[in-house]
Amino acid sequence: MPAPILEVRDLRVEFPTRRGRLTALDGVSFDIAPGEVLGVVGESGAGKSMTGAAIIGLLEPPGRIAGGEILLNGRRIDTLPYEQMRRIRGKEIGAIFQDPLTTLNPLYTIGRQLVETMQTHLGLSDREARQRAIGWLEMVGIPAAAQRVDSYPHEFSGGMRQRVVIALALCAEPRLIVADEPTTALDVSVQAQVIALLKSLAREKGTAMMLVTHDMGVIAETADRVAVMYAGRIAEIGPVRAVVKAPKHPYSVGLMSSIPPLDRKVDHLAGIEGAMPRLSAIPQGCAFNPRCPHVFGRCRVERPELIGTGTTRAACWLYDPASEKRAAEAVQHG
Repeated sequence: MPAPILEVRDLRVEFPTRRGRLTALDGVSFDIAPGEVLGVVGESGAGKSMTGAAIIGLLEPPGRIAGGEILLNGRRIDTLPYEQMRRIRGKEIGAIFQDPLTTLNPLYTIGRQLVETMQTHLGLSDREARQRAIGWLEMVGIPAAAQRVDSYPHEFSGGMRQRVVIALALCAEPRLIVADEPTTALDVSVQAQVIALLKSLAREKGTAMMLVTHDMGVIAETADRVAVMYAGRIAEIGPVRAVVKAPKHPYSVGLMSSIPPLDRKVDHLAGIEGAMPRLSAIPQGCAFNPRCPHVFGRCRVERPELIGTGTTRAACWLYDPASEKRAAEAVQHG
């Protein structure tokens, strides 16, 4: 197996407050190999976007990385000074954000922004950079790209701006792409086009991709593996087909059950009772225990690590051999 492009080891992110420290990410670990797409899913507040922001060095103050390591191509990047990290963004890490207005400079034409990015990181001539800029705009589905290359961001619709942001993230051909809800503002036909582009880039260029989304359809179509996050931790991680078809963690089961089936009519969708806990009120033991239909004593006092469950790993005591043995003994003596 080739060495992973991205390695995240026991990542911990904290927010200091007057009432103490709030832990937003608590022991998050995963790898992404060359050409692999890792999907990251979960409810709002699960820690998906926070993980992406920590990787690219754009945590909102006063948030800070309080523990763990982030390695890019074997080099630790979470301790780099701001200027060094800024040079890595764009050249080695491409970022696609949900809101294109946070990425595009309203005072520059989109062509200038693409050309400057490529010249900064790839050393191209003016003519070559402009031709590539037009090519990237065509690839992400901008009509009449040769004419629109000199337009300003405000002259594009929201969906068009998002396509420009995707081109801007990809144009320097980075080794890692962190995509946070990259298709949210796009209609279904354009979503399919963008997803196909992201997949082909990962395969052809050997680019690693972290795809943050709430859309399981996008994950099923794009990702090789999926990490399900809950309350700042990974609840389950494994091959996308295994997690979608046969989820193991009760939270993953609830998420997959809430997706409407296409092959039959249903009167109502299954939901997960309760809500994601606030950072100031994360329960002891397994954070999901107040909402879990299978909770037992150990879940309320002891936090589970990821446990192997066939092709996936789930942070759930249901799959711990010691718990299974005790449950079997309880049945025998019952």
